[in-house]
Amino acid sequence: MQADGLVIIPTYNEIENIEAIVSEVLQLKKNFHILIVDDNSPDGTAEKVKEMQQEFPDRLFIEERKEKSGLGTAYIHGFKWAIQKGYNYIFEMDADFSHNPRDLVRLYNACALHGADVAIGSRYVKGVNVVNWPMQRILLSYGASFYVKFITGMRIHDPTAGFMCYKREVIERIALDNIRFVGYAFQIEMKFRAFLKKFNIVEVPIIFKDREKGSSKMNGKIINEAVFGVLSMKLRSLFKKDGF
Repeated sequence: MQADGLVIIPTYNEIENIEAIVSEVLQLKKNFHILIVDDNSPDGTAEKVKEMQQEFPDRLFIEERKEKSGLGTAYIHGFKWAIQKGYNYIFEMDADFSHNPRDLVRLYNACALHGADVAIGSRYVKGVNVVNWPMQRILLSYGASFYVKFITGMRIHDPTAGFMCYKREVIERIALDNIRFVGYAFQIEMKFRAFLKKFNIVEVPIIFKDREKGSSKMNGKIINEAVFGVLSMKLRSLFKKDGF
């Protein structure tokens, strides 16, 4: 059965979460398809997905990459796959249940029914809706959001959010091969490029819950990319470089 929405889930060592997250998405009343982009997980994540494909052959797909190459390149790989296959609504979602699968329907409705071109599952549009994060990480994330708003001029409360729905035409008009960032700053750059092209970006309030199983991929390099990269991204946009 064809679906108009594809949920892209990048994975690296998510064997503890992958079966449950796939099952929850595919049990939703709204028909979604899933694309797993796996970076050669040594824990058997890809093998588990292939096993599940026997149960969901027409709804669950996997693309395997040879090495761990970063969140941004995984999503770009997925975006290109989605466009080629003809999906109209393309989603980003984590494998670790920090994003509630039921909120996919709300993001879909924002774009399909209510006129949004980009829908963000936002932690900060209505206060701070984060569960199980230490105060230090909340302050870091919230401070980064304020910094990004100040530098870019975007009036988005959660520019680093990774729970997203894009209409197909947004992805088609963003120069994916010019995207510079591979870590969490990738999320900022995608929103910034959509913002500059004057797409309608809305924030849908969600409750973000930190992962309970597996380990976080956050590290110092990712944070540095977000802090220093945003300034260089803004400068490149002013000089119309990299397809801005």
